[in-house]
Amino acid sequence: MNLPEKFIQRMKEELNDEYSEFIECYNKEPEIALRVNTLKIPPEEFKNAVDFCEDGVPWCGEAFYYKGKMGNHPSSLAGLFYSQEPSAMLTAELADIKEGEVVLDLCAAPGGKSTQLAAKLNGTGLLVSNEIVTSRAKILSENIERFGVRNAVVTNMSPEAMEEHFPEFFDKIIVDAPCSGEGMFRKDPDAVREWSIEHTVSCAQRQLSIIKSAEKMLKKGGELIYSTCTFSREENENLCEKVDSETTLKLCEMHKLLPHKVRGEGHFAAKFKKEGTGERKERKPIKTAKEDIVKIYKDFEKENLNAQLSGNFVAFGDFLYLVPKEMGTLDKIKCTRAGLLLGEIRKGRFIPSHHLCLALKKEEFKRTFSLTDEEIDSYRKGESIRCEAEKGYGAVLYKDKYSVGWYKYSDGVLKNHYPKYLR
Repeated sequence: MNLPEKFIQRMKEELNDEYSEFIECYNKEPEIALRVNTLKIPPEEFKNAVDFCEDGVPWCGEAFYYKGKMGNHPSSLAGLFYSQEPSAMLTAELADIKEGEVVLDLCAAPGGKSTQLAAKLNGTGLLVSNEIVTSRAKILSENIERFGVRNAVVTNMSPEAMEEHFPEFFDKIIVDAPCSGEGMFRKDPDAVREWSIEHTVSCAQRQLSIIKSAEKMLKKGGELIYSTCTFSREENENLCEKVDSETTLKLCEMHKLLPHKVRGEGHFAAKFKKEGTGERKERKPIKTAKEDIVKIYKDFEKENLNAQLSGNFVAFGDFLYLVPKEMGTLDKIKCTRAGLLLGEIRKGRFIPSHHLCLALKKEEFKRTFSLTDEEIDSYRKGESIRCEAEKGYGAVLYKDKYSVGWYKYSDGVLKNHYPKYLR
């Protein structure tokens, strides 16, 4: 690998005797890992159910190293795990999330840290996952959906725009900032080509601006976790010192993972605590959906589910969402996903969403149908299945336990309702 000369010179100066061990890492394959979705399955149960988990990731109790590509494995379609660079799992661990907290993931796409935070919230409190790039916000929404997260709102806004709507609102904020990506050199050739000293300086300026926006949204006494996937002191240690001196955020701890010392690509994470004490500032209440719209969903629920969902039912055009009660108003908030997408009202009928299916457990469906791994692969491709079953909507199950998608049984056929955009 042809690394930038100025990068090499800088790392030699910083690492001294460790440099040869560090540079040797670039002759090795990148490490890959997966993190088990504890909203659906305990880590050890998952490891025993599949044949591709290896050693555990030391800093994340729900994660295992593995080899190969598993994106179309039935357990992935059921949202049982998330493939993630192992070092990147440190950030959410450092956040020490407690159930019931209100959390912001400010630079959230593609969703690794958000799904990790959601699992720690365990269906309680609120997670706001924000991504400024619209196309990436859609990918983020799909990963929130696949994980079956019920209590996340996905927004598509700049940090500056969010300041106005969420003053001192969050208990904890995660800023996994855009950076020069030195920790991704082994995985991403574009990161090598785009690197320069000037780029690291401009990244640091942008990172400071993002943190200052986050500071305004964090309650007094709240915690902010800042992270990057780069080794640059300009974007890491030096920036943290500047934040500590220029803001109300006081540095508590810093961690730097280097690829010659851990099985990962490299990562930096720091924790800050905002000065003072105080309660979160509540937001204005949300405008809920009309009763006749909610009734259409409730009729579907009564006919097809054992669950009785409650909360703030909110309609956006023909789509009905269940919005976490902590969120408050959505006025002037640019959302990609305003909570749990229940489904669509179409000509007076309710069409359930894929998100709803993946958010429910086996016992919450009135009807289920288990498929083999091979049959699930056919189902994923959009094929219908001839069989005998009870009429109505039901869930296709992996290993007789985990929902993969909807079917609707009629006239001897399980009609396939797996989303076309995922086939």
